[in-house]
Amino acid sequence: MDRSNFPEKQGLYDPIHEHDACGIGLIANMNNEPAHHIIEKGVYMLRQLDHRGGQGSDPDTGDGAGIMLQIPHEFFIENSGFNLPNKGEYGVGMMFLPVDNQLRQRAKQIVEKAIKEAGQEFIGWRTVPVDETTIGEAACIAQPVIRQVFIKKSDISAEEFERKLYVIRKKAEKQVALDSQLSKTKYYAASFSKDTIVYKGMLTPEQLDQFYLDLKNPSFKSAFSMVHSRFSTNTFPSWDRAHPNRYLIHNGEINTLRGNVNWMRAREGALKSDIFGDDMQDIAPIVRPNGSDSSSLDNCLEFLNLSGRSLPHAAMMMIPEPWDRDATMQDPKKAFYEYHSCLMEPWDGPTAIAFTNGRQIGAMLDRNGLRPARYIITDDDTFILSSEVGVIEVEEEKIIEKGRLSPGKMLLLDLEEKRLIYDEEIKEQIATEVPYRKWLDDNLMSLTSVPAAERQIDEKELVKTQRAFGYTYEELTKNIAPMVTEMKDPIGSMGNDVPLAVLSERPQLLFNYFKQLFAQVTNPPIDSIREESVTSTMTLLGPEGNLLSTDSGSAKRIRLETPILTEGRFDAIKALDEEDFQTEKLSLLFNAGRGETEMEHALLALFRKADRAIKNGKSILVLSDLGVNSEKAAIPSLLAISGLHHHLIKRETRTKVSLIVETGEARDVHQFAMLIGYGTDAIYPYAAYDSIAHMIQDGTIEGFSFEDAINNYVEAATTGIVKVMSKMGISTIQSYRGAQIFEAIGVSNEVIDRYFAGTASQIDGIPIDIIATETLMRHHFAYHDSEYSDLTLETGSELQWRNGGEHHSFNPKTIHTLQHAARSNNYELYKKFSGMAFEENLTYLRQAIDFGSNEPIPIDEVESVESITRRFKTGAMSYGALSGEAHEALAIAMNRIGGRSNSGEGGEDPSRFTPDENGDLRRSSIKQVASGRFGVSSYYLSNADEIQIKMAQGAKPGEGGQLPGKKVYPWIAEVRGSTPGVGLISPPPHHDIYSIEDLAQLIHDLKNANPTARINVKLVSKAGVGTIAAGVAKGLADVILISGYEGGTGASPRTSIKHAGLPWELGLAETHQTLVLNDLRDRVVLEADGKMMTGRDVVMAAILGAEEFGFSTAPLVVLGCILMRACHLDTCPVGVATQNPELRKKFMGNPDHVVNYMKFIAEEVREIMAQLGFRTIEEMIGRTDVLKVSRRTKDHWKARYLDLKPLLYQPHVSEEVGRFNQRQQDHNLEAALDNTSIIPACLGALEEGKAFEGSYVIRNTNRVAGALLGHEITKRYGAEGLPNDLIRLHFKGSAGQSFGAFVPNGVTMHLEGDANDYVGKGLSGGKLIIHPSSKSLFTRDENTIIGNVAFYGATSGEAYISGLAGERFCVRNSGVKAVVEGIGDNGCEYMTGGRVVVLGNTGKNFAAGMSGGIAYVLSEDRDTFMNNVNTEMVHIESLTNYEEILEVKHLIQQHAYFTDSPKAIRYIQNWNEYVSKIVKVIPKEFKRITNSLAELKEKGYEDNEAAYEVFQQAKNGEVKSRQSDLEPV
Repeated sequence: MDRSNFPEKQGLYDPIHEHDACGIGLIANMNNEPAHHIIEKGVYMLRQLDHRGGQGSDPDTGDGAGIMLQIPHEFFIENSGFNLPNKGEYGVGMMFLPVDNQLRQRAKQIVEKAIKEAGQEFIGWRTVPVDETTIGEAACIAQPVIRQVFIKKSDISAEEFERKLYVIRKKAEKQVALDSQLSKTKYYAASFSKDTIVYKGMLTPEQLDQFYLDLKNPSFKSAFSMVHSRFSTNTFPSWDRAHPNRYLIHNGEINTLRGNVNWMRAREGALKSDIFGDDMQDIAPIVRPNGSDSSSLDNCLEFLNLSGRSLPHAAMMMIPEPWDRDATMQDPKKAFYEYHSCLMEPWDGPTAIAFTNGRQIGAMLDRNGLRPARYIITDDDTFILSSEVGVIEVEEEKIIEKGRLSPGKMLLLDLEEKRLIYDEEIKEQIATEVPYRKWLDDNLMSLTSVPAAERQIDEKELVKTQRAFGYTYEELTKNIAPMVTEMKDPIGSMGNDVPLAVLSERPQLLFNYFKQLFAQVTNPPIDSIREESVTSTMTLLGPEGNLLSTDSGSAKRIRLETPILTEGRFDAIKALDEEDFQTEKLSLLFNAGRGETEMEHALLALFRKADRAIKNGKSILVLSDLGVNSEKAAIPSLLAISGLHHHLIKRETRTKVSLIVETGEARDVHQFAMLIGYGTDAIYPYAAYDSIAHMIQDGTIEGFSFEDAINNYVEAATTGIVKVMSKMGISTIQSYRGAQIFEAIGVSNEVIDRYFAGTASQIDGIPIDIIATETLMRHHFAYHDSEYSDLTLETGSELQWRNGGEHHSFNPKTIHTLQHAARSNNYELYKKFSGMAFEENLTYLRQAIDFGSNEPIPIDEVESVESITRRFKTGAMSYGALSGEAHEALAIAMNRIGGRSNSGEGGEDPSRFTPDENGDLRRSSIKQVASGRFGVSSYYLSNADEIQIKMAQGAKPGEGGQLPGKKVYPWIAEVRGSTPGVGLISPPPHHDIYSIEDLAQLIHDLKNANPTARINVKLVSKAGVGTIAAGVAKGLADVILISGYEGGTGASPRTSIKHAGLPWELGLAETHQTLVLNDLRDRVVLEADGKMMTGRDVVMAAILGAEEFGFSTAPLVVLGCILMRACHLDTCPVGVATQNPELRKKFMGNPDHVVNYMKFIAEEVREIMAQLGFRTIEEMIGRTDVLKVSRRTKDHWKARYLDLKPLLYQPHVSEEVGRFNQRQQDHNLEAALDNTSIIPACLGALEEGKAFEGSYVIRNTNRVAGALLGHEITKRYGAEGLPNDLIRLHFKGSAGQSFGAFVPNGVTMHLEGDANDYVGKGLSGGKLIIHPSSKSLFTRDENTIIGNVAFYGATSGEAYISGLAGERFCVRNSGVKAVVEGIGDNGCEYMTGGRVVVLGNTGKNFAAGMSGGIAYVLSEDRDTFMNNVNTEMVHIESLTNYEEILEVKHLIQQHAYFTDSPKAIRYIQNWNEYVSKIVKVIPKEFKRITNSLAELKEKGYEDNEAAYEVFQQAKNGEVKSRQSDLEPV
C-alpha cells in the first residue's frame, strides 16, 4: 500500500496513530433510475459538508474527498476505448498505481495474471482523465497514477463474478505486498466491482469533479451517489485513506480495532466456505494489515457479505444494538443478536455508516447514537441522507418525510425492489430466517454457582503469598476492603507524585508499567453509570464456531454475566465433563533457584503445553500461579496471558480455546482490566478472596458474610472494568477483550514485540530479565528474607507518604521548605526546595535528563522575570473543589504578575469580574468549558481572555464526575446555576464533541461567543496525542495544553490517578515533533502542566516544546495545602479544598506568597537560560540538543535501560518551518452571517435600544448563527442583556450547527425550516422558535426538525420546537423552558434546572442523571414512556397542583401561538381530556430540597437563610446513592 506521503516513524511520531472523522452523504433515486444530476447533486452535497473536512498546512490539499457510484455503462461504452460486454457482464477496477513506469508495469502484470488465474478475461487498461492543476501541492506530490482495469465475466453467475473480482483483488494485493519494491509504492485498488466504482483522493470537496473529469461528463450516470469529506487528525493524509471505501462510508471511530483485527486473524484458520472453496487461501488476511479503522470495517463487511450473508445481516453482526440489557427487546431479534455474539464480538465505537454492494444501500448508527445522520424523502422518490440536513436544497412542498437514524437502527434502500425498508422490517426478516432461540436454548449453557462457604485462613501462608505478589497493608485496607464495603473503585485525590515504575527503586508488578488508554477528541468516552443499558459484561467460554456457517453448533458456549469468577463458578467450570468443554490447567510456576533466565524458558514451555492441549481437544485452559512456595515463583500473569494469546493468534488456534487465569497476583480493577484487555476470558483471583476472608476474620471488614463480601467485591471489580473500558468509549467486555487499550512505558521493545504485539510503547525500557528480577525480589522477600516469619506485610506508601516508604515529590520536608520560602520571600530557601525536588529521587522523566554544556551568557541579557511570568498559569481548579478564598487568591496573584488563573469547570461569581478598590482583580483570565457546562453563559464567556475546552483531566482522563449534594453549598449552587444540596453530575464526554470535527465546531462556537479570547484545548498525554493535537490545530485552536497524568484532582478513582495517561514530557515532545513535521507548529501556542514545581521544570518543558506553563499542586501548597489527600471529603484542615465555613476560617494563604513563588520560578528559569546561552524563551523551544541523559539515570538498576532518544529527537525540516507560535489562526469570522448581515442591521438596537425585526435565508453552512450578535449584546449590557424580543430575527431554510448558541436575553430567533445539531447550546436568555415551513405537507410531530444535543448546558431562555428533536434533548439544561413534540434517546440527561414539556414520545433512558428541573410528558403511549424512563434519580407523578397545571398549559399555549402547532392547538382545545395524561418527572433529591425551601420561606426565612438551612438539612441527612462517586475539578 501507499505510505510514500507518510513520514517514517521518527522520534515520538508514529504514523500508526491515525484518526479521522468526516461528513457523509448519500443521494439515491429509489426507483434505481440512473441520471447525471444524481452525481452533480452528490458533488454539491459534498461541498456543503466542506466544514466537516480538514486541510493541513497546504490549504489546497484536502484530507480526502470522494464519491461512490454505480458503474456508468453508457459512459464506458463511449469513453473506455474497448468493445465492452453488456451491462453487468464486466467489472472495473479503479486503481492507484506507482508513478515509476517500470514498477507500474510490474503492478499491472500482477493484476492481469490474477485475472487470468481466476478464469476471467482481461479487457484492458483505461487512463482516467484528471486535471492536476486543480489540486494542492502536497496532493500532487503524493498523487498516484490512476487507471481503470476492465475484466470480462466468464460463464458464471453475477454473484460468483463479484466474488471472483474480490479474489483477484486480494490475490494481487498479496503479490504486491510480497514485492520489496512494489510494497512501498502507490498501489491501491479504490474499487474492484461489477456494480460500483469509487473516485477519491487527497482532495477538498470543491476539487473532486474538477480533478476527475469523468464526473463532469453528462453521459456519466448513476442512480446513487455516496460522498465523504474527511477530517484527519493525522497530518499526512493519503490518497488511499480517503473515502468511500469499497463498500462503505464511515463517520466515527472503531475503538476496539486492534482486538477486532486480531480476532479476525485468529478466526482465519477455522474458516470453511463452500462458496469460496479453494480461493479461501488467496483472500487471507481478510483485514488489510495497518489499514485504518474504516478500511478494516469495510474489509470485514465486504467479506461477510461475499461469503453468503446479506448486507444488512453482516452489518447487524458487526454493529449490533445493545441487546443484552434491553428489557424491551424481544425475540426473534434478541435471539439473533445473542446467537451472533457467539460468533464474533461487536466492532465498537461511535459510528454512522452508509454501505452498498450496488444493489442495496444501507445506513445505520452505533448503539450509542454518537454520530448524526439525517434523511429526507421526496415525492419524486429521491432519498437523501447526510451528516447534516440542508445539504441539498429541496422545495419544502416536495418533502414527504424528514427523519434521522436512531441509535442502533438501520435503513435499507433496495434498488432491485425499489423501496425503502425500515429497521423493524429489516431485522424481523433477518432474525426469523432460522430458529436462533431454539439453537440457543439447546446449546448455550449458564452455570449455577454454589454459594461460597465461610473459610478459615492460614495467616502465615497467606502472608507469604501476599508478599510474593507484592501486597501491602495499605493496599488491603485502602483498595481491596473498600471494594467490599463501598462496592466501588476507591477514590483518591491530589494526583500522583510517586516515581514511574521504571524509575522506582522498588520492585514493581508488570501491570504498573502499562497505562490505560482513553478517549479524547476523536471519539468520546461513555457514561457506564447513567447509560448502563448500552453496556454488557457478558462473557462466553468455549470454542467459537466457523464464522461463515449458520448452524446450531455455533451456540455451544458457556455464558457468564461477568468475567470475574467466584469460587463456585470456577469449580463448576473445572467440573464440566462435556466433549465441547474439556479443561486443562497449565502452571505458571518456574524454578526460582535457576535465576532470571528461567522465567522466559518457562513461558515458552507454557506455549508448547497450550499447543498440545489444544491439539488434544482441550477447549478451556486455566493458567494458574497457585502453589507459589520457597522454590517456585510465578510468571507474571499479564506476561503469560498476553504472550499466549498472541502465540495462539499466530497459530490460528486462539478461537478454539478459552483462557482462564487463576491468579494470586491480580486483585484490583486496573489489573483485571489489563488481563481482559490482553486476551483473558475469565479470572479467578484466589489470593484476593483469601485476603478478604482474612480481613473478615481479623475484623478489618465488619458486617459482611464471606459470600456477601465476595459478591460485593466481584460487583465492584466488574463495574470498575466497565468504567475503565468506557473511558475509551467501549461498551462491551466482549469487544474489550484482546483490544489492548493500553500503552507501555519503560518496557523494552523486544518484550513488547514478542509478547504484547501492537501495544504502543514510545521509549525502550527494561528487558524480560529485569521483569524476572522484580518477580524474584518479591519472591525472596516472601520466602527467604530474614524477617518473613514476622507475618506482616509492608505498610505500603503508594497512596500516602510514609517515612521509609516510596518516594513522594511532595513530602513533609519539601512542603515545609516551599511554604517557608514563599511566605518569607526567601529565594535561597526556594533554591533549596528546587534542589530537593530534583535531587532526592528519580520520580519524573524530566529528572532522567540533565543539561549539557553550552556557552553561557550574562544573566542581564536574558528576558525579564516580568516577561517570563506572563507565560505562567495556574491549573483548572473549580470553585467548588477549592474554597472561595483559595480560588480568589490564585486569581489575584496571577493577575498581579500578568499570568493567568483558570476558573475550572465550576463557573465563576460575576462579582469577581470587577476590580477591587485596591486594584486587584479576582477574575480568572481563563474560563474553562468542561462537559458539565456549569455556569457557562454568554456573560461568563465574554469575561475571558482565554477559553479552555477541557477534553480530559490528567488525574482521570475519560471520566466525568459528581459533586455530591453535601458539597453543593448555596454559594456553589448559585454560581453553577443549580439547587443547594442537590448533587451535580459532569458527564464523561462533552456531548457536543464526539469527533474531531465536533471539536472544531465547539472551537468555532466559542470564538463566536467571544472573538477576542484565545481558544485553548486541554489534552492529556498519551501515545498518539501529537497526531490528535495536529487535528486540534487544524480545527483552529489557538492554544493546546498537554497535561500530564501526574496532575492533581479533588477526587478520582485511584485506578485512574495511578494508571491512566502518560507524563507530560512524552506527550509534549510528541506534540511538538508532530506539529513541526507537518508545518503546523507556528499556528498554535503549546502549554504543559502536571506537577510542575521549579524553574528547572519550566526550562525542561520549553526545551521539549512548550511556551506556556501551568502549575496547580505547588501553588496550593504555597497557599497552605499539606497534602492530606482528603479533598473529596470536604474536611481540608487548612481551608484550601473545602466549602465548610468553619474550616475555611483556617485558610492562611496570601496572594503575595503565590506571587513570590512564581517570581522565584521565573528567576530560576533566567539563571538556567543564562547557563545554557538562551536570551528568550522562544529561543529555547525545541532545543533538545542541549539535553543529555543524566548520570544517575545511567546508574539506576532499571532506568539505565531507558532509551530517551525519541524524547530528545528534533525533526529534520527546513528552516522556514516555525518551531513556536508565530501566526494567528484564521477563524473566518468575517464571513459569518452575524457579521455580514445581522449585526450591521442591529446597530440601532445595540447602540440605542431601538426594536429591530429582520428576515434572512439560512443554510447548513451558516453555523452558530446568533452567537456573535449575542456577544455584542453581552459586551454592552452584561448578564441582563436587552429587553425581551427587542431584536426579532426570522430565518428560512436549514440552519447550520449551533443555531442560537449562547444567545442572551433580548433576542428572539424564529426559524421556519429545520436545524442541525446543538440548537440553543448554552442559551443565555434568548428565545428560539423552530417549526417546519408553512408549505410542508408532512405531519410535524412525526418528522425530525432539529438535530441532536439541543440546549446543551443552556442557562436560561425559552424554546418552542414544533416537530421531533434528536437524541439528548436538553442534556445538562439548567434553566431553559422548552416545549417539543417528541425526542430521541437520553432526553433531559443530567438536567439540573428549567422546565421541559414533551408533547409526544421520548426515546430510551429518559431523565438519566437528572438532578434538577422538571419534565412534563404528554405521551399517548404511556406504557412505552414508562419503560423508557430511567427512574434511578426521578419520581414519576401525576400533574395535580393547580398552579403547576396552569404553568404547563401556559407553555403549551405559548408553543401553539409561536409555532402554530396543530398538536398543541388540539391539546389546548381539548385540555380537560389531555391534562390527565400529562406525566410529571421530577428528581427525588430536587423535590425534597425545593419542598423544604418552600416551607422555610412560608415561615418567614429570607432566600439566603432558607437556602443555607435547607442545605444543612440535606448535608446532615443525605442518603448516599449509587451514582455518587466523583467530584468535578
